[in-house]
Amino acid sequence: QVQLVESGGGLVQAGGSLRLSCAASGRTFRPLMGWFRQAPGKEREFVAAISWIGGSTYYADSVKGRFTISRDNAKSTVYLQMNSLKPEDTAVYYCAMGRSTSLNDYDYWGQGTQVTVSS
Repeated sequence: QVQLVESGGGLVQAGGSLRLSCAASGRTFRPLMGWFRQAPGKEREFVAAISWIGGSTYYADSVKGRFTISRDNAKSTVYLQMNSLKPEDTAVYYCAMGRSTSLNDYDYWGQGTQVTVSS
């Protein structure tokens, strides 16, 4: 089994920054760790992903240049540094373990952490 625990969400003003963390535990391995988000009334969408091996990164166009995903393999932890936050970034953010950047390829999910950006 895999357990993913997110932390670091909160309330921030537009233009501010937050860093999310996702600690993974368990013996099942998937090559990618991803961050997704879901705003009220909207579908869950891909934000960013990183490979455990090699550290390749992938970003949604909406966050490129503002968000940075990174990982610490020794701690089995993935981070999402979010800068220049906008009100439209408000959502519940989920980390997940999977095989690609497609939501359907992720089979282990965290409980989510709320990010609220005020204007």
